[in-house]
Amino acid sequence: MFSPEITERAGELLELCRGRGLRLATVESCTGGLIAGCLTAHAGSSDVLERGYVTYSNEAKAEDAGVAAGLIESHGAVSEKVAAAMAQGALARNPVDVAVSVTGIAGPGGATPTKPVGLVYIAAAVKGGETTVERYIFPGDRTAVRNAAVFEALDLTVRAIQGS
Repeated sequence: MFSPEITERAGELLELCRGRGLRLATVESCTGGLIAGCLTAHAGSSDVLERGYVTYSNEAKAEDAGVAAGLIESHGAVSEKVAAAMAQGALARNPVDVAVSVTGIAGPGGATPTKPVGLVYIAAAVKGGETTVERYIFPGDRTAVRNAAVFEALDLTVRAIQGS
């Protein structure tokens, strides 16, 4: 179901969290739950993954992750600020130590002149630490964009924990 690279990185994230006693939440838009899915493909992931949200609509981003409607209106759902707010909201609202969020345009539609298909923002927030946000423009079709976003979200979360 998932590529060997994604499966391996998901396992590394789980082991890192397990070794540090960390609980994790995911807040996903364009990946539609794939990050949580690849984590739960590993047996025993329930000792790390506390919960996952699919916040596809702007309303869900506000209700489930606490993203201010004004932030979405002024910057757009696919933005650095909204990605950061999604991760920070999950961290603040849930009994977790780490949160990762993804928002983007997987295509084939939805692009604008300033926000092309493949544009994805990924954020990782660690309790007591910084929130890191990275911007990507992934090539390929919808599946390729989503899979690349999943891998990079896992990777960013590993790096954020290691840097905390």
